[in-house]
Amino acid sequence: MWKSSIKVFTGIPFVLKLLDADRGRNRLADSVRPGPIESRGASCLRGIGARILLRLPGDRVQPQPFEIRATDAELSDLAQRLAAVRWPMPVDEGWGFGTDLAWLRELVDFWRSDFDWRAQEDWLQTVLPGQRVRIRDVELHFSHLPGRGPKPFPLLLLHGWPSTFVEMHRIAGPLSDPVAHGGQAEDAFDVVVGTLPGHGFSTPFADPLYGADEMADCFRDLMVDVLGFDRFGAHGGDRGAFVTTGLAHRHPEYLAAIHQNLPMGIAAPERERTPEESAWLSDVARWQAEEGGYSAEQSTRPLSLAYGLADSPVGLAGWICEKFHAWSDCGGDPLSRFTREELLTTVMIYWLSRTIYPSMRCYRAHRMAPPAAVRPDRIEVPTGVALFPGEVMQPPRSAVERKYRLEHWSEMDSGGHFPALEEPAALIADLRAFFRGYR
Repeated sequence: MWKSSIKVFTGIPFVLKLLDADRGRNRLADSVRPGPIESRGASCLRGIGARILLRLPGDRVQPQPFEIRATDAELSDLAQRLAAVRWPMPVDEGWGFGTDLAWLRELVDFWRSDFDWRAQEDWLQTVLPGQRVRIRDVELHFSHLPGRGPKPFPLLLLHGWPSTFVEMHRIAGPLSDPVAHGGQAEDAFDVVVGTLPGHGFSTPFADPLYGADEMADCFRDLMVDVLGFDRFGAHGGDRGAFVTTGLAHRHPEYLAAIHQNLPMGIAAPERERTPEESAWLSDVARWQAEEGGYSAEQSTRPLSLAYGLADSPVGLAGWICEKFHAWSDCGGDPLSRFTREELLTTVMIYWLSRTIYPSMRCYRAHRMAPPAAVRPDRIEVPTGVALFPGEVMQPPRSAVERKYRLEHWSEMDSGGHFPALEEPAALIADLRAFFRGYR
């Protein structure tokens, strides 16, 4: 009988009591093993919301360029909705009850008057040029930045919720081309920035119970079958950490090592538990009671919430930006860590792709069919952790070592849940240091 607690993140933590090693196992996910990816050629049509792909029989699987380009009609509709926003009755509660009204009004004013989406589209095409490929039942979006160095090491970077691939824009360039950013050529990575299925421009799974483990299968297919790497590393935070754990659990033969900034942990049985682990579990319970309402809704009735968020860009911005405030090391001011353009580009990606619902639906999938990350399965792939002080929960090292083959542990001076945006230099240095031993 398994008598301990496992720290669980379905985006953010709650505690799941596991009575034995089999209970809570994702039997559906365990039965799904990698299969062949579909062959197709593709042509992307203009318009994000209704983009389609034309498949040609017999084509060898090749990624197709994917340019983010909203139609004029989509942008006109957005402008009309922003102009017609109906604000809640006046309140002066700051951030204590959700996104601060005055702050959101200012952001929406900027969105209406000064935010240039066309410029953002061009910028994204420059810093993270997109591609898509059909894998299983998903059109998987990613950006591949070939490394500039003598022997670049393949590295997959994965975001979480409610983030997008844009989270990686500050670290992708320095990792792929270190010399251009003051680094050493031997530290170059072949960088692949993935978009999780059902988030932004990767389409969702047809099966509502598919989650992080099935995402891991897709990214294994991308890295091995499409891009041709026979060995690679992976980094993720939040849901991206779930997926990297899934990769290490389901496809260890391809993973040289994984790195996370939001690790899972397993507490010792109560009679053997250290004060540090007891305090951690108390923090998890407190956090869940005070901050976990969003998770409860998204893991039970995400569709009811999605009707409002998919229809109101301001509602969507309020829902997303509150997390960038609450989960970052921003001292109460999100703009001290993120630019308005970064926040609004994140919101715009969910708005134009209409994926806020499938991205939230993953919470329900993980509750119904827990992935490897939240089961007591031991991960034997070498694992590195960078722990940032503003992260919402911080498991002690002893708990993480029960879950992972922990080979690297760094405690940072500042930063929170989105370190690729908040503390890119620190994260870059940690990734270089950790993966140096696995090239």
